[in-house]
This record gives sequence, C-alpha cells and structure tokens, in this order.
Amino acid sequence: MSALFSFDNSYARLPDRFFARLSPASVAEPGLIAVNDDLARDLGLDPDMLRAPDGLAVLAGNAVPEGAEPLAQAYAGHQFGGFSPQLGDGRAILLGEIVGPDGARRDVQLKGSGRTPFSRMGDGRAWLGPVMREYIVSEAMHALGVPTTRALAAVTTGEIVVREAPLPGAVLTRVAASHIRVGTFQYFAARQDVDALKALTDHVIARHFPGVDGPLGLLDAVIARQAALVAQWMGLGFIHGVMNTDNTTVSGETIDYGPCAFMDAYHPAKVFSSIDAHGRYAYGRQPEILVWNLAQLATTLLPLIDEDRNAAIEVATEAVHRFPDLYADQWRAVFGAKLGIEAGPDDDALIEDLLSGMAEVGADFTNTFRSLGTKALSDQLGNWAGLADLEARWTARVAQNGLRARLDAANPTLIPRNHRIEAAIQAGVAGDFAPFHRLNTALRAPFDDNPEFDDLRAPPAPEEEVRQTFCGT
Repeated sequence: MSALFSFDNSYARLPDRFFARLSPASVAEPGLIAVNDDLARDLGLDPDMLRAPDGLAVLAGNAVPEGAEPLAQAYAGHQFGGFSPQLGDGRAILLGEIVGPDGARRDVQLKGSGRTPFSRMGDGRAWLGPVMREYIVSEAMHALGVPTTRALAAVTTGEIVVREAPLPGAVLTRVAASHIRVGTFQYFAARQDVDALKALTDHVIARHFPGVDGPLGLLDAVIARQAALVAQWMGLGFIHGVMNTDNTTVSGETIDYGPCAFMDAYHPAKVFSSIDAHGRYAYGRQPEILVWNLAQLATTLLPLIDEDRNAAIEVATEAVHRFPDLYADQWRAVFGAKLGIEAGPDDDALIEDLLSGMAEVGADFTNTFRSLGTKALSDQLGNWAGLADLEARWTARVAQNGLRARLDAANPTLIPRNHRIEAAIQAGVAGDFAPFHRLNTALRAPFDDNPEFDDLRAPPAPEEEVRQTFCGT
C-alpha cells in the first residue's frame, strides 16, 4: 500500500499521553458507497486505487497502509455546559497526515472504526445514517465555501449496529486540517499538565498559524477564525446542534455533523437536535455559545500567557471580549453580501428587519434570500405587513453602493435539506444509493440554477418535515 498513501505524521510525534496507539477494527464485508474523486486528487491519491480491493480494505479499517501510525486522540470537553475531563476518539482512528500536492497538511481519519480506550460504554461503530449525513453535509458545506472537515469515502461494513434498532454499519473516511479541538487543550489543563499544553500550543501554531506570536497570539487567531466561521453558518441558516467545546476546532473548520440541520422556515430559536432539550445550541444562540467556548480555550492557556495569573486573566479576557466586534463585522459582511450591499453598522436594522419579517411569516430562509436576485421577495413574504417598506429601503440602499449582480453568488439555490437527507438515508438503508449520489451531485454546484434539480429546492411538505435530528451514537 505504500504507493497509495504518503504519510508524514506530526501529531504522532507528540508525547504518548496525547493519544492511544491502536489499529482500526476489521469489518466483515466492506462495500463501497462512494469515493470523493476531487478530494482524493487534492490529497495526491488515485481514486481508482481507493476503489480497488486494497484501497477498500484501508477505507473499511481492514488494512493499515504503510506509513500510517493509527491512533485515537485524547481530549476533554464541555458537553451542554457540563465538563467531562476525558472524552477522546471513542469511534475514530487517525490513520495519519498527508501533505498534498498543494502543500496543505491534512488528517485522514476513519470514523466508525471500532472501540478505543476512549469509547466508554460505546461500541465504537457508526451506523449508515450518520455516515451518509456527514458525507452529504460536509461536502455541501465545502461547496458553499465554508471551512469544514470533508468526506473522502464512505463504505458499508456488512455488519449490524444496534442503536434503537438493528441498523447497517458503515465507516466514513474524514479529512481535516486537523482534529485538534478546544477540548484537546482542556484535557491537559484539567490535568495541570503545563508541559503538554506548551507542546500542544507549539504544534498548533506551527501547523495552523505559522508566524503567530505565542499563546496569546494563538488565542487571537482562533477567535478570529471562529468568528468568521459562525458568521458563515448564520448566513446559511445552519444549526450545528452540538456546539460542545470538543466540537470546536482550533483550525476554524466545522466538525462533527451529528444532529446538524439547515433551516427551512426561519426562526432564530430553531432547534433540531433531539438531545438539545433546552435550546442551548439554537440557531440564534450560536455566536453566544461560541464566545463561551472560546473563553474555555482562553482559560486553558492562562499558565502559558503569563506566570502572574491575574495578569494572564486580564489579557485573555481582553482577547475574548474582542469577539463581539469581530463577529459583528463578519456577520455584517455575510448578510450584506446576501442583500447585495457593502454593509456597515447603519445597515443592521435593514438586515434585522428582513429576518424579523421572515420569522413572522415562517418564510423559507434559503429561498427568501435567493429571491432577492429576481426581486421576488413577495413570493416568500407576501403576507408580511412590512414588505413594501422593507423593499423600498432595500432598493434605495442597493442604489447607493449595491452589488446586486453578485446576489446569486452569495445566496445558494440548493442546501442539503433535512427531508432530502432523510429520504436518501432511508433509501440507502434499503440498499438504494441513487438518491444519495444524486443529492451529492446537485450540491456540488449550490449556486447554479439547474432545472434538473428544481425538486431539491422546495421546502418540505408538512408530512415530509423533519423536526428532530439525532447524533447516531
């Protein structure tokens, strides 16, 4: 297999307490669902070799390629506000890192690859539904221009996974700039392991932020990236669903597409996750939760920022307190582009008024913004009393310094709608992957008007609506 992967495993060179070394567990009868040809080529891999028996064996966890150093990463995390000092990769194995032809270093990880020392009571496996959901949504996010982990391949295992019922098993091959999380820092901070925190900080700076000056510079860089990321989520109506600190990357990529969802009808309090009983991670609360998560990162870095804890707290607090302004600028830029204007603070009311009108009438988030390109807001907001006034204000604003020609480049026509994902999953469970492949094909060009995929633009009928999404663990 040496011709298949060319590994250079920097994380595996960190101290042993950062991970547990073990190989993925083999599966009974691997079957290929999909290989992401474009991503494979970005990694310098041959897609045909991945589809061949030797490649399929690697993607299923039945073979470890030469040069791999498989391991499960250790991390902690706040989950729905409660701290768990040890979480870690309970159903994932990092095979190693590849430096692609573009010079970018990326992790290659198998998700659903069996038990690890971090599995607790879990089986370490994934069933088919979450694997298909993560493949679809992560690749759609990439096409939408959002920093994200990506899906290299999905395979069936020929085995049954027991959740609420017996379900077919599957393995996802996930690619990321890294899988280092806020929770990774928390793991060592909880153990007061300052040497490990220093090694981790140096590793992250070298890998993701070369040139950044020390732990405070790292904190500033992570805050800036996460502010930009969550503003992009908000501009797409995306709800992560489990914004725990172990699901917040330091690289600024979206990770862990468990109970995630894209809104159909807009409302800021929208929640889909079946485990988010109190709406902690509702759409409108995501910026607030993110700044809370970043404060946890800042806390872990205090011993490295200054030996005087009070001085460290002061400068770290100042860094975290810069988040609201950073986020506001990013949010304004995202929604200004969606309205076809170069937005400033004076435009906040226009943006907020449109969103309020959408919430009042239950307008479809994606289709409402897309309708701006054809001046068809009334198709989405026809019953809203404030429509005429808003249209007049928007038209006048666009005339000042508008970028109306760019509207369709900022507002997708296609998103991975919940009911379409669920339909693809149900078909896949029955052995039919045609809807899965069609959905992925359509979502590769989410800003195009393609009549072939017009049916995928429609919000769900009442009987199709998906009101809850699930982690799948």
